[in-house]
Amino acid sequence: MKRSVLYIEDNEKIGSWVKEELEQRGFSVQWLLTGEGAEKEVNQHEIVILDIMLPGLDGFTVGRRLKKTAPAIPILLLTARTSIDDKVDGLQFADDYLTKPFHTDELVARIEVLIRRNGGTKPDRISLGNQIEVDPEGQMIFDKHTGKEIILTGKQHQILMYFLRHPNQVLTKEQIYEAIWEEAYITGDKTLMVHIHRLRQKLERHPDSPEIIETLKGIGYRVKL
Repeated sequence: MKRSVLYIEDNEKIGSWVKEELEQRGFSVQWLLTGEGAEKEVNQHEIVILDIMLPGLDGFTVGRRLKKTAPAIPILLLTARTSIDDKVDGLQFADDYLTKPFHTDELVARIEVLIRRNGGTKPDRISLGNQIEVDPEGQMIFDKHTGKEIILTGKQHQILMYFLRHPNQVLTKEQIYEAIWEEAYITGDKTLMVHIHRLRQKLERHPDSPEIIETLKGIGYRVKL
């Protein structure tokens, strides 16, 4: 069975060459010239290869959106941008960063590592406390005792998935808000607090004494795994 790659690159010369090289090495490649529509396709693939300098939405924006949509699928940034700031920004959401020019052997080796690291098999469900299980592949949330799916709103789901991408880390309100809403946090804004309150009502046995989403007073929140 061929390993499946979603490749987003606007340079037709480079894109055609990379696609051909990967297909010759046994990969199945879907090549997009922009990030438009990528969110609908990402779950059909094992890895994303993403350029940063794209027309319309840049690769950083596209990558963050893809990571929200499919947290378990690795993203490899393949770009001519070599600054440390770009690398640091990219690795906030991406799993690897390779600069152009590059050798195909190195690209393939990095792809293989990311796919292997991702397991190549269906990941186990993640337990949150004694009550909740998360299927990381389908990103579905279940009540352990009833087996029923717990339905979250879009923002609630994004917040929970963000916590699961940063397990055991203390995350500030600013970090969470800016990652989810993609705009600057304004001191005193209650939007995030309201969403977390409602998320706890769906996940926690005792929402007023939460065990899953911890509050660290004056700092932020944490989910322990």
